[in-house]
Amino acid sequence: MHKVDESSLGFAAPALSAARCEMWLPRASLSTLVRAVMSRDTRAVALASEQRYNHLPATPLCSIIWYLTGEAELLAPGYPAAAASPREPLPGRVIFCGPFSRPTVSWNPGPMHVMVLLLQADALAHLLGIDPGDYVNRIVPAAEVFDGEWLAMCAAVQAAPDDDARVALIEQFLDPLWQRRRPESWLPARAYADWTRNLMMRAANSGLGRSLRQVERRIKHWAGLPLRELHGISRAERVFFDAVVAERSGRPNWSELADGAGYSDQSHLCRQTVRITGFPPEELRRRTFEDEGFWAYRLWGMSEQPLRTTDTE
Repeated sequence: MHKVDESSLGFAAPALSAARCEMWLPRASLSTLVRAVMSRDTRAVALASEQRYNHLPATPLCSIIWYLTGEAELLAPGYPAAAASPREPLPGRVIFCGPFSRPTVSWNPGPMHVMVLLLQADALAHLLGIDPGDYVNRIVPAAEVFDGEWLAMCAAVQAAPDDDARVALIEQFLDPLWQRRRPESWLPARAYADWTRNLMMRAANSGLGRSLRQVERRIKHWAGLPLRELHGISRAERVFFDAVVAERSGRPNWSELADGAGYSDQSHLCRQTVRITGFPPEELRRRTFEDEGFWAYRLWGMSEQPLRTTDTE
Protein backbone atom coordinates (compact mmCIF):
# COMPACT_ATOMS: atom_id res chain seq x y z
CA MET A 1 0.00 0.00 0.00
CA HIS A 2 1.00 3.62 -0.50
CA LYS A 3 1.48 5.59 2.73
CA VAL A 4 0.83 9.30 3.25
CA ASP A 5 0.79 11.47 6.37
CA GLU A 6 -0.30 14.99 7.27
CA SER A 7 2.80 16.51 5.66
CA SER A 8 1.44 15.30 2.30
CA LEU A 9 -1.25 18.01 2.47
CA GLY A 10 1.07 20.51 0.79
CA PHE A 11 -1.33 23.43 1.27
CA ALA A 12 -1.95 22.81 4.96
CA ALA A 13 -0.31 24.23 8.04
CA PRO A 14 2.19 22.00 9.85
CA ALA A 15 0.71 19.17 11.89
CA LEU A 16 -1.27 20.54 14.83
CA SER A 17 0.72 18.53 17.37
CA ALA A 18 3.19 15.66 17.67
CA ALA A 19 0.32 13.20 17.26
CA ARG A 20 1.05 10.87 14.34
CA CYS A 21 -1.63 10.46 11.66
CA GLU A 22 -1.02 8.23 8.63
CA MET A 23 -3.03 6.70 5.81
CA TRP A 24 -2.28 3.78 3.50
CA LEU A 25 -4.07 3.63 0.13
CA PRO A 26 -4.65 0.18 -1.40
CA ARG A 27 -2.76 -1.40 -4.25
CA ALA A 28 -4.79 -1.93 -7.43
CA SER A 29 -5.54 -5.59 -6.64
CA LEU A 30 -7.33 -4.58 -3.42
CA SER A 31 -9.02 -1.37 -4.56
CA THR A 32 -12.48 -2.95 -4.92
CA LEU A 33 -12.32 -4.24 -1.33
CA VAL A 34 -10.22 -1.76 0.67
CA ARG A 35 -10.72 2.01 0.65
CA ALA A 36 -7.86 2.83 3.03
CA VAL A 37 -6.12 2.08 6.29
CA MET A 38 -5.78 4.94 8.79
CA SER A 39 -3.74 5.23 11.96
CA ARG A 40 -3.56 7.81 14.76
CA ASP A 41 -1.09 7.72 17.64
CA THR A 42 -1.25 10.37 20.39
CA ARG A 43 1.11 8.69 22.87
CA ALA A 44 3.88 11.23 22.20
CA VAL A 45 1.80 14.29 23.08
CA ALA A 46 -0.22 15.43 26.08
CA LEU A 47 -3.49 16.56 24.52
CA ALA A 48 -6.01 18.55 26.54
CA SER A 49 -9.38 16.92 27.16
CA GLU A 50 -11.09 19.01 24.45
CA GLN A 51 -8.45 17.88 21.93
CA ARG A 52 -9.15 14.19 22.44
CA TYR A 53 -12.42 14.04 20.48
CA ASN A 54 -12.63 12.19 17.17
CA HIS A 55 -15.09 13.45 14.54
CA LEU A 56 -16.21 11.14 11.73
CA PRO A 57 -18.78 11.73 8.96
CA ALA A 58 -21.57 9.47 7.77
CA THR A 59 -20.06 6.76 5.58
CA PRO A 60 -21.14 3.79 3.44
CA LEU A 61 -17.95 1.95 4.45
CA CYS A 62 -17.58 -0.80 7.01
CA SER A 63 -14.51 -0.89 9.22
CA ILE A 64 -12.41 -2.96 11.56
CA ILE A 65 -10.89 -0.84 14.34
CA TRP A 66 -7.99 -1.89 16.54
CA TYR A 67 -7.46 0.00 19.77
CA LEU A 68 -3.78 -0.84 20.25
CA THR A 69 -3.30 1.53 23.20
CA GLY A 70 -5.86 3.49 25.18
CA GLU A 71 -9.63 3.54 25.12
CA ALA A 72 -12.52 5.39 23.53
CA GLU A 73 -16.03 6.39 24.50
CA LEU A 74 -18.77 6.93 21.90
CA LEU A 75 -20.96 9.99 22.39
CA ALA A 76 -24.71 9.55 22.08
CA PRO A 77 -25.99 10.46 18.57
CA GLY A 78 -26.55 14.18 18.02
CA TYR A 79 -24.70 15.35 21.11
CA PRO A 80 -21.83 17.86 20.79
CA ALA A 81 -18.19 17.28 21.70
CA ALA A 82 -18.61 18.40 25.31
CA ALA A 83 -17.88 16.93 28.73
CA ALA A 84 -21.57 16.82 29.66
CA SER A 85 -22.60 14.76 26.59
CA PRO A 86 -23.68 11.18 27.42
CA ARG A 87 -21.30 8.48 26.21
CA GLU A 88 -20.49 4.80 26.52
CA PRO A 89 -17.29 2.73 26.10
CA LEU A 90 -16.64 0.97 22.81
CA PRO A 91 -17.40 -2.77 23.00
CA GLY A 92 -13.85 -4.15 22.93
CA ARG A 93 -10.35 -3.50 21.66
CA VAL A 94 -11.04 -4.96 18.19
CA ILE A 95 -14.42 -3.85 16.88
CA PHE A 96 -16.50 -3.88 13.71
CA CYS A 97 -18.43 -0.84 12.50
CA GLY A 98 -21.14 -1.02 9.88
CA PRO A 99 -22.11 1.82 7.51
CA PHE A 100 -23.22 5.00 9.28
CA SER A 101 -26.03 7.25 8.07
CA ARG A 102 -25.06 9.99 10.54
CA PRO A 103 -21.85 11.55 11.86
CA THR A 104 -20.24 10.13 15.01
CA VAL A 105 -18.08 11.58 17.76
CA SER A 106 -15.89 9.65 20.19
CA TRP A 107 -13.56 10.71 23.00
CA ASN A 108 -10.33 9.27 24.35
CA PRO A 109 -9.80 9.46 28.13
CA GLY A 110 -6.02 9.56 27.57
CA PRO A 111 -3.30 8.81 25.01
CA MET A 112 -4.29 6.30 22.36
CA HIS A 113 -3.04 4.42 19.31
CA VAL A 114 -5.70 3.24 16.88
CA MET A 115 -5.72 1.61 13.44
CA VAL A 116 -8.77 1.56 11.17
CA LEU A 117 -9.27 -0.70 8.13
CA LEU A 118 -11.94 0.78 5.84
CA LEU A 119 -13.74 -1.78 3.70
CA GLN A 120 -16.29 -1.49 0.88
CA ALA A 121 -19.56 -2.80 2.31
CA ASP A 122 -20.62 -4.71 -0.81
CA ALA A 123 -17.25 -6.45 -1.10
CA LEU A 124 -17.28 -7.46 2.55
CA ALA A 125 -20.82 -8.78 2.16
CA HIS A 126 -19.64 -10.81 -0.84
CA LEU A 127 -16.77 -12.29 1.17
CA LEU A 128 -18.63 -13.04 4.40
CA GLY A 129 -22.26 -13.46 3.33
CA ILE A 130 -23.40 -10.79 5.78
CA ASP A 131 -26.08 -8.16 5.22
CA PRO A 132 -24.48 -4.72 5.81
CA GLY A 133 -27.95 -3.39 6.59
CA ASP A 134 -27.90 -5.42 9.81
CA TYR A 135 -24.99 -3.29 11.02
CA VAL A 136 -26.05 0.22 9.98
CA ASN A 137 -25.17 2.69 12.77
CA ARG A 138 -23.83 -0.17 14.89
CA ILE A 139 -20.49 -0.96 16.55
CA VAL A 140 -20.00 -4.54 17.75
CA PRO A 141 -17.11 -6.76 18.88
CA ALA A 142 -15.26 -8.21 15.87
CA ALA A 143 -16.02 -11.72 17.10
CA GLU A 144 -19.73 -11.16 16.36
CA VAL A 145 -19.00 -10.76 12.65
CA PHE A 146 -15.87 -12.68 11.71
CA ASP A 147 -14.85 -16.34 11.75
CA GLY A 148 -11.63 -17.86 13.08
CA GLU A 149 -9.52 -17.02 10.03
CA TRP A 150 -10.41 -13.34 10.18
CA LEU A 151 -10.06 -13.23 13.95
CA ALA A 152 -6.59 -14.78 13.69
CA MET A 153 -5.64 -11.95 11.31
CA CYS A 154 -7.07 -9.41 13.74
CA ALA A 155 -5.03 -10.91 16.58
CA ALA A 156 -1.85 -10.88 14.47
CA VAL A 157 -2.41 -7.21 13.61
CA GLN A 158 -2.97 -6.42 17.28
CA ALA A 159 0.33 -8.10 18.21
CA ALA A 160 2.48 -6.70 15.36
CA PRO A 161 5.44 -4.46 16.33
CA ASP A 162 4.50 -1.37 14.28
CA ASP A 163 1.90 0.05 11.90
CA ASP A 164 3.79 -0.79 8.69
CA ALA A 165 3.96 -4.42 9.84
CA ARG A 166 0.24 -4.30 10.62
CA VAL A 167 -0.60 -3.03 7.15
CA ALA A 168 1.60 -5.74 5.61
CA LEU A 169 -0.29 -8.41 7.58
CA ILE A 170 -3.62 -7.00 6.41
CA GLU A 171 -2.44 -7.09 2.80
CA GLN A 172 -1.04 -10.60 3.10
CA PHE A 173 -4.37 -11.82 4.42
CA LEU A 174 -6.77 -9.93 2.16
CA ASP A 175 -5.01 -9.98 -1.20
CA PRO A 176 -5.06 -13.75 -1.93
CA LEU A 177 -8.50 -14.08 -0.35
CA TRP A 178 -9.95 -11.31 -2.52
CA GLN A 179 -8.27 -12.50 -5.71
CA ARG A 180 -9.95 -15.88 -5.27
CA ARG A 181 -13.36 -14.37 -4.64
CA ARG A 182 -13.43 -11.04 -6.49
CA PRO A 183 -15.99 -10.93 -9.34
CA GLU A 184 -14.26 -9.96 -12.59
CA SER A 185 -16.94 -7.41 -13.45
CA TRP A 186 -16.27 -5.25 -10.40
CA LEU A 187 -14.52 -1.99 -11.21
CA PRO A 188 -12.08 -0.05 -9.00
CA ALA A 189 -13.47 3.13 -7.42
CA ARG A 190 -11.51 5.79 -5.56
CA ALA A 191 -14.50 8.01 -4.75
CA TYR A 192 -17.94 7.23 -3.34
CA ALA A 193 -19.58 8.53 -6.52
CA ASP A 194 -17.68 6.03 -8.69
CA TRP A 195 -18.49 3.20 -6.30
CA THR A 196 -22.18 4.15 -6.29
CA ARG A 197 -22.27 4.23 -10.09
CA ASN A 198 -20.65 0.80 -10.18
CA LEU A 199 -23.30 -0.51 -7.78
CA MET A 200 -26.05 0.89 -9.98
CA MET A 201 -24.59 -0.73 -13.10
CA ARG A 202 -24.26 -4.10 -11.39
CA ALA A 203 -27.75 -3.87 -9.95
CA ALA A 204 -29.29 -2.92 -13.29
CA ASN A 205 -27.45 -5.70 -15.15
CA SER A 206 -27.96 -8.50 -12.64
CA GLY A 207 -30.77 -10.12 -14.63
CA LEU A 208 -32.99 -10.21 -11.54
CA GLY A 209 -35.30 -7.38 -12.54
CA ARG A 210 -34.40 -3.92 -13.74
CA SER A 211 -37.13 -1.62 -12.46
CA LEU A 212 -35.92 1.32 -10.40
CA ARG A 213 -37.45 -0.12 -7.25
CA GLN A 214 -35.74 -3.47 -7.80
CA VAL A 215 -32.40 -1.78 -8.48
CA GLU A 216 -32.72 0.34 -5.34
CA ARG A 217 -33.70 -2.69 -3.25
CA ARG A 218 -30.68 -4.63 -4.56
CA ILE A 219 -28.30 -1.76 -3.82
CA LYS A 220 -29.57 -1.40 -0.26
CA HIS A 221 -29.09 -5.14 0.26
CA TRP A 222 -25.51 -4.98 -1.03
CA ALA A 223 -24.44 -1.72 0.60
CA GLY A 224 -26.64 -1.45 3.68
CA LEU A 225 -27.76 2.11 2.87
CA PRO A 226 -30.43 3.25 0.37
CA LEU A 227 -29.39 4.69 -2.98
CA ARG A 228 -30.57 8.17 -2.02
CA GLU A 229 -28.26 8.10 1.01
CA LEU A 230 -25.34 6.94 -1.12
CA HIS A 231 -25.92 9.77 -3.60
CA GLY A 232 -25.99 12.28 -0.74
CA ILE A 233 -22.72 11.05 0.75
CA SER A 234 -21.14 10.91 -2.72
CA ARG A 235 -21.99 14.55 -3.44
CA ALA A 236 -20.74 15.65 -0.04
CA GLU A 237 -17.44 13.85 -0.63
CA ARG A 238 -17.07 15.49 -4.05
CA VAL A 239 -17.49 18.95 -2.49
CA PHE A 240 -15.02 18.05 0.25
CA PHE A 241 -12.40 16.97 -2.30
CA ASP A 242 -13.11 20.02 -4.49
CA ALA A 243 -12.64 22.21 -1.41
CA VAL A 244 -9.33 20.47 -0.67
CA VAL A 245 -8.15 21.36 -4.18
CA ALA A 246 -9.48 24.94 -3.91
CA GLU A 247 -7.71 25.40 -0.56
CA ARG A 248 -4.35 25.15 -2.31
CA SER A 249 -4.96 28.41 -4.17
CA GLY A 250 -7.20 30.22 -1.68
CA ARG A 251 -10.53 29.90 0.13
CA PRO A 252 -13.17 27.66 -1.48
CA ASN A 253 -16.09 29.37 -3.20
CA TRP A 254 -18.97 27.40 -1.69
CA SER A 255 -21.54 28.67 -4.17
CA GLU A 256 -19.44 27.44 -7.10
CA LEU A 257 -18.68 24.14 -5.39
CA ALA A 258 -22.38 23.60 -4.65
CA ASP A 259 -23.28 24.23 -8.28
CA GLY A 260 -20.53 21.93 -9.55
CA ALA A 261 -21.71 19.06 -7.35
CA GLY A 262 -25.36 19.40 -8.39
CA TYR A 263 -26.84 21.03 -5.29
CA SER A 264 -29.77 23.37 -5.91
CA ASP A 265 -27.96 26.22 -4.11
CA GLN A 266 -25.47 26.94 -1.34
CA SER A 267 -28.14 26.53 1.34
CA HIS A 268 -28.85 23.02 0.06
CA LEU A 269 -25.14 22.21 0.31
CA CYS A 270 -25.06 23.60 3.85
CA ARG A 271 -28.02 21.51 5.02
CA GLN A 272 -26.64 18.32 3.54
CA THR A 273 -23.13 18.93 4.91
CA VAL A 274 -24.58 19.43 8.39
CA ARG A 275 -26.56 16.21 8.05
CA ILE A 276 -23.52 14.16 6.99
CA THR A 277 -20.77 15.77 9.09
CA GLY A 278 -22.54 17.74 11.81
CA PHE A 279 -21.08 21.06 10.62
CA PRO A 280 -21.72 23.63 7.86
CA PRO A 281 -19.09 23.69 5.09
CA GLU A 282 -17.03 26.68 6.23
CA GLU A 283 -16.89 25.52 9.85
CA LEU A 284 -15.92 22.04 8.69
CA ARG A 285 -13.15 23.55 6.55
CA ARG A 286 -11.83 25.61 9.46
CA ARG A 287 -11.97 22.77 11.96
CA THR A 288 -10.28 20.38 9.56
CA PHE A 289 -7.14 22.53 9.67
CA GLU A 290 -7.38 23.84 13.24
CA ASP A 291 -8.92 21.11 15.41
CA GLU A 292 -7.09 17.96 16.54
CA GLY A 293 -10.37 16.05 16.56
CA PHE A 294 -10.77 16.34 12.78
CA TRP A 295 -7.69 14.24 12.00
CA ALA A 296 -9.78 11.76 9.95
CA TYR A 297 -10.92 14.58 7.64
CA ARG A 298 -7.30 15.69 7.15
CA LEU A 299 -6.33 12.15 6.22
CA TRP A 300 -9.35 11.79 3.94
CA GLY A 301 -8.23 14.90 2.09
CA MET A 302 -5.03 13.07 1.21
CA SER A 303 -6.93 10.25 -0.51
CA GLU A 304 -7.97 12.81 -3.15
CA GLN A 305 -4.36 13.09 -4.30
CA PRO A 306 -3.21 10.82 -7.14
CA LEU A 307 -1.12 7.83 -6.13
CA ARG A 308 2.59 8.40 -6.61
CA THR A 309 5.13 6.17 -8.25
CA THR A 310 6.33 4.95 -4.82
CA ASP A 311 3.30 2.65 -4.47
CA THR A 312 4.19 -0.93 -3.55
CA GLU A 313 2.49 -3.63 -5.53
